Amino acid sequence: QVQLVESGGGLVQAGGSLRLACAVSGGTFSSYTMGWFRQTPGKEREFVAAISWGGGRIGYADPEKGRFTISRDNAKNTVYLRMNSLKPEDTAVYYCAARWRFYSDSRGDYTYWGQGTQVTVSS
Repeated sequence: QVQLVESGGGLVQAGGSLRLACAVSGGTFSSYTMGWFRQTPGKEREFVAAISWGGGRIGYADPEKGRFTISRDNAKNTVYLRMNSLKPEDTAVYYCAARWRFYSDSRGDYTYWGQGTQVTVSS
């Protein structure tokens, strides 16, 4: 059974940085495209960033371009999301997700999900 466990969330002031991590177990991490999504109360879970199984394709939602960086370490079965210049509107629960092989930025294409980690950005 594939399990995803996020860490690294917390409270940060606007303009600050955080690095989220997602450790994957129970599957072949190097074969998964990995994505980060976020959700606030009353809203749908939205795409933040994704990285293909080989790392050759990376994508970001427009608001995150230039501020967030997704990366992966296949030796550690871990995907990261570095978030810089954080804004109050980045406050959300952040989820990592995995899908077999092919790159996607669509929430419905992802098979496995973590439990989420809270990120709160104060103004």
